[in-house]
Amino acid sequence: MFSQLRNISDWKDLIRNLVLRNLRIRYKGSTLGFFWTMISPLFMMVIYFVFITLLKIPIDLPQLLVGILVWQFFVMCLSDSVNAITGYPSLIKRTYSPKYVFPLSMVLANLVNFLLSLVVLVVFLFIYTIVTPSYHLVIGPGLLLLPLIVLLQTALILGLSNFFSCLNVYFKDIEHIMSIILLAWFFLSPIMYPLNLVREKTGAIGPWVFNLYIINPMASIVTCYRYAFLGIPVPFSPFFFLSLLLSPVILIAGTLIFLKKEPYFADEL
Repeated sequence: MFSQLRNISDWKDLIRNLVLRNLRIRYKGSTLGFFWTMISPLFMMVIYFVFITLLKIPIDLPQLLVGILVWQFFVMCLSDSVNAITGYPSLIKRTYSPKYVFPLSMVLANLVNFLLSLVVLVVFLFIYTIVTPSYHLVIGPGLLLLPLIVLLQTALILGLSNFFSCLNVYFKDIEHIMSIILLAWFFLSPIMYPLNLVREKTGAIGPWVFNLYIINPMASIVTCYRYAFLGIPVPFSPFFFLSLLLSPVILIAGTLIFLKKEPYFADEL
C-alpha cells in the first residue's frame, strides 16, 4: 500500500487540476460562481433558524448548524464518490496515472468548500451571540483540536470514498443505494438532535444502547466539532474514543480495497 502511495507527490499537478476542475464544474454557468461557497451556507443558516423556531426542535441553532455543515461535507463527498472513477472513463483507459488521485481530488475539492463554510459559521456564531443575549458562546481549548477533527473526518470520508468509488465500477446500483444509506446514516447521527437526548432516551434500556450508538464514527465526529466550536463536552467513554479510531482504520481498509482492484478498472469501464 505505502509503496503505491509514496509517489503521490509526483502527481500533485494532476491532483491540483482535478480539484480545480471539480470546483469549476460545481459552479459552472453560475453568475456568482465560487462565491456560492460562502453564500450557500449563509442562506442555509437563515433557513434552519426559521425552521427550528417554527417547529420548536429541541436543539439550539448553533448545535444544529454545526451538525448540518459537518454532515453536508460528508454527504457531498460520498454522493460524488460513486462517480469518482466511472465519471472519467477516457482518462482511466487512455492515460497512465494512479487511479486513487480521482477520489482524492474529489474529497479535496469538497474540503475546500467545507473549510470556507466553517469561516461563515464562525462569523454567524459571533453575530448570533450579539442578537441573542441569552446565548453565551463558549470558546475553549477544544478549538485547538479543530485541525485534528477535520483530519479525522477527512480520513473517514476518503476511506469510504475509495471503497464506494471502487464498488461502483463493478456494481452500478451503488449510485441508487447510496441515497438510502445516507438517509439512514443521517437519522442515526446526532445532526438534528443533541447527543444528550440519545443518552436520555436510551438510559431506561441500558448503557449498551448508547455505547452501540456512539460507535458510529459520524456521531463522535459531530460531537467533537460541537466541542471545538461550542464547548459542549464529549462523553468520556472508551466507545467514544474507539469510534474516533475507526476513521484511520476505515481509511486504510478502503484504500487497500481500492488499490487491490485498481488494475482492473479499465477493463470494467
